Amino acid sequence: MATQTSVLPAAAMNKPAMPARRVRPARRVADRALKIASALFTAIGVFALGWILLMLLWRGFAALGPSVFTSITPGPGSAGGGLANAMVGSLVLTFLGIVVATPIGVLAGTYLGEYARTSKLAAVIRFINDVLLSAPSILIGLFVYMLLVAPFGSYSGWAGGVALAIIAVPVIVRTTEDMLRLVPNGLREAAAALGAPQSKVITLVSWRAARSGIVTGIILATARIAGETAPLLFTALNNNFWFSPTLVGGVSNLPVTIYQFALSPYTNWQELAWAGALIITITILGLSVVARFVIRKDAVR
Repeated sequence: MATQTSVLPAAAMNKPAMPARRVRPARRVADRALKIASALFTAIGVFALGWILLMLLWRGFAALGPSVFTSITPGPGSAGGGLANAMVGSLVLTFLGIVVATPIGVLAGTYLGEYARTSKLAAVIRFINDVLLSAPSILIGLFVYMLLVAPFGSYSGWAGGVALAIIAVPVIVRTTEDMLRLVPNGLREAAAALGAPQSKVITLVSWRAARSGIVTGIILATARIAGETAPLLFTALNNNFWFSPTLVGGVSNLPVTIYQFALSPYTNWQELAWAGALIITITILGLSVVARFVIRKDAVR
């Protein structure tokens, strides 16, 4: 049987091939315009942030001195003074907040990542967690005020710690769940094949495999609450003296002190506000660097 062959016209054979990617002039112009606009607005943002950082370094280091770390905050119109009581108060409040938030956040994230990945209850919990993650901190402070301050008739460090814990919990929950989802199921199946119950699989396999990510989430949550001002205005408030060991009454802290001193007409208060802002910035930067180091160390292993 004779085979039939199709012969292309000579004009079609001699026609030059069309380029695979033909970019029209208008598209090229639009692409370049978008690149220029993106680079311009990026430069504006970097310039603004750099200006703020340089001003903070200049004014903050100029106000730093030994008395900042050894003296308590001065009263109105008083000369000198420091931020010792405010720094210790911030450490106490942040410690209380992270101690309360860590077990709640880790266990809730474990439930979402290990027990109820696709259940309807897990979807509801994730939605509520996302709402809390983006909720204004001043609303959380008002909520804790109505819950722990107004009924007892006094501000307290305990109320401030609870407010900071509510802010930190969603961060830890999200980080814990995401890290547990990255653990290969083969590890869980191997442990289950050896007869280990699910609780042992989680504590000895899943948590160990995701511990660096979970620790990183806790560190980031600590950095998140270290500079919060609005919730402390409604809960711990502030004072110019050392706080009570029972944490009842106003508890001095850096964020509220910076807020009050920056708005004051006294020069030494304004200088202390710059020094406190620099201390908080360096602290949060240090926590972020530690979190990066933990992630990189785990990636190398």
